Amino acid sequence: MNRRKFLKTSAATGAVVLTGNLLKGGTQAYGAVKILEAEKITITIITDNYADALRMNYKIARRYFTKPTDSIYNMALHSEHGLACHIETVVNGQPHSFLFDYGVDFQGVSRNMELLNIDTKILEALGLSHGHFDHSGALVAILKSQKDKFPKGIPLYVGEEAFSERFLKIPIGLYSINVLKKEDIEVLGFVKVVEVKDPSPIVPGAYLTGRIERVTEYEKGAPYLLVKRGDKLERDQFLGEQALFFIVKGKGLVVLAGCAHPGIVNTVRHVQKVTGIEKVHAVIGGFHLVASNAETVKKTVTDIKALAPDYIVPTHCTGFEAITVFQKEMPRQFVLNTAGTKYVF
Repeated sequence: MNRRKFLKTSAATGAVVLTGNLLKGGTQAYGAVKILEAEKITITIITDNYADALRMNYKIARRYFTKPTDSIYNMALHSEHGLACHIETVVNGQPHSFLFDYGVDFQGVSRNMELLNIDTKILEALGLSHGHFDHSGALVAILKSQKDKFPKGIPLYVGEEAFSERFLKIPIGLYSINVLKKEDIEVLGFVKVVEVKDPSPIVPGAYLTGRIERVTEYEKGAPYLLVKRGDKLERDQFLGEQALFFIVKGKGLVVLAGCAHPGIVNTVRHVQKVTGIEKVHAVIGGFHLVASNAETVKKTVTDIKALAPDYIVPTHCTGFEAITVFQKEMPRQFVLNTAGTKYVF
């Protein structure tokens, strides 16, 4: 079937194949998914490693502020070694919303959700980048605390091995860092766990990447992060880690990574491939360069710079040193993230 016939058939069945290769004349398909442009995307960082109550609005960033009549203590948003996000899309004039990653500390994250006026009653889905504690630690407690508010049957989208045992290996010991158990979610009775392997929609206008293809020679992952497969501990390649992508009408791609263990350059290139869209509007999220050597940081920044995004917003596990390199090398595109910031595309 040639490309013209394929697209006509896909349109007739209400689906368009989500694959850059196919749209460019290649042969590999990732699955039938209807791609919808969004008129508007709003990404709210519920919690992150950094907080700053006095930082002003900047470019696409809308900082959290309290009303002068509110308690002065409401200015103090919780921050931690973790990431949690609330995402809204507008497609054909209709709003949609979901959560992606949940941070560590339930009290801090839930307090931020309250201050940021995040309404769980209207959520359509939940998403998880991967099972590490700094992205999933508060999830079950959040679900329990608002079990009467979450929609019945709300899907939780996860990648492969999301519930596998994972460990951090350092000279003084071996630490378990995967705290999430599938049975703890299913026993609640109102959440449906959905595993994805291919690029998949989470709500209209927002898509999970599926398994991210590795193409760079330097994004090899951290040797101190392990996963248990059977009776063996193996180096974790995060085969099932998910990122999010959006196509903003008239702007191009927005890519949101939780930790980018597969590599942030690999992640963006994967999204370009499966969508067939080269233009990158924004790259945001954890880039997991915190313990990387200077050469890896340099190569990453060089390759991201070559992708020419309009905005670059490193968060969470990117690491102070790498963040400063992004700011130095991409000053016009760089935005410093803080907990509570809304990014409006």
